[in-house]
Formats: sequence, C-alpha cells, structure tokens
Amino acid sequence: MAYTYANEADMLNVVLFGKTAKQWKDENTAVKGNMRDVATLNQLLVLANLESYNAVLISQGKNQKERMELLRQLAVQQLQTLEAVSLNNLPKIEMKVQK
Repeated sequence: MAYTYANEADMLNVVLFGKTAKQWKDENTAVKGNMRDVATLNQLLVLANLESYNAVLISQGKNQKERMELLRQLAVQQLQTLEAVSLNNLPKIEMKVQK
C-alpha cells in the first residue's frame, strides 16, 4: 500500500514538476525540505486538484500512461488559468482611511 501511494505521488510530481521527489532532492541537496515545500501556491493548488482527479481516473480504470496524459493536460490548463488571473494582475482596491 505504501509503495502504491509513493508511486502515485511520484507520478503526480513528474506530471506537475517534471521530476520525481528523489530527482529533485538529488539536484537540490542544499535545500532543506522537499519540492512541495518550495512549490508556489498555484502549484500546490493544482497538485491538490491533480490528486483528486487522479483518484477519479483510477476509479474509471485508466492505466498510468492514460492518467499521466490527462493529468498533464489538466495541470497545464490550470496553471495557465491561475497565472492569467494572478492576484498580481487584479486591479488594486484603494482603502480610504476615515478620520
């Protein structure tokens, strides 16, 4: 069971980050923590969505290759959408101070 969970977590890491947790750690030996600790808010949001969608795809009987393709499409679409509506791109709301 633990192996299955780790395998699925690695698959999601590859879909979203392009590498497994071990590959990332080997490349970032000076960084404390793991790749998810340094992920952006948008990446973490998409990762949570990918985890849920992966469970649905598993229940539909999709094999890992099919799931990876569908999950990658979803990840790209969601990241693009989140970047387009980034809080940095929203108009600023001015606060009036009452005296």
